[in-house]
Amino acid sequence: MKVLIIIPAYNEAASIERVVDELIEQYPQYDYVVINDGSRDDTAAICRRNGYNLLDLPMNLGLAGAFQTGIRYAYERGYDAAVQFDGDGQHNARYIQAMTAALREKRADIVIASRFKEKKKPFSARMLGNTMIQFAIRATTGVRISDPTSGMRLFNRRILRLFSSNMNFGPEPDTIAYLLRCGSRVEEVQAEMNERTAGESYLSPLRSIVYMTNMFFSIILIQFAREKVTS
Repeated sequence: MKVLIIIPAYNEAASIERVVDELIEQYPQYDYVVINDGSRDDTAAICRRNGYNLLDLPMNLGLAGAFQTGIRYAYERGYDAAVQFDGDGQHNARYIQAMTAALREKRADIVIASRFKEKKKPFSARMLGNTMIQFAIRATTGVRISDPTSGMRLFNRRILRLFSSNMNFGPEPDTIAYLLRCGSRVEEVQAEMNERTAGESYLSPLRSIVYMTNMFFSIILIQFAREKVTS
């Protein structure tokens, strides 16, 4: 299976070198592409200096725009699957093998690296938001996703095609809920995430609250009302 690791990066100068060098040295079986999302720091310069595979966006499009750029790149170059992978070091590529196995053996369309498939969620405001989104997905699809806000996801060729041709498909839980309603199969594998040690997250604490609230209502109201895709 030909897999591309998509790394959206916004102001990740402090961590992008470590993340990409680890992929190159320890996981050469996977291709990768860094999507520099209009960073204001030296992210792009570091990537160019090291000769990394880089798509350098001229302005900040946000996570959805950077992600879709990578998806389009993967689809047009014939990859069988692509992994959404953070540039801050939180994700671990050692789980990609288990994710691709689940994609193949369980005929999944999407595989999520879940922090809570086999482990209990800790109590926090952030986990309360995660639970709200989990409830919304189950209420509208009948499917339980233990970690809907995990940012490490693997997508098969069919999903790459859908994402690359439709601007309404962002890398968010409401898209997962919508695709479940359309008949897509979503699986999870247990994974451990690392703590961010440097760089700038797309989500500040305030934005996280707004994000969780928006996702909840999008799943319950907007995505539930959308016309289903059939292919």
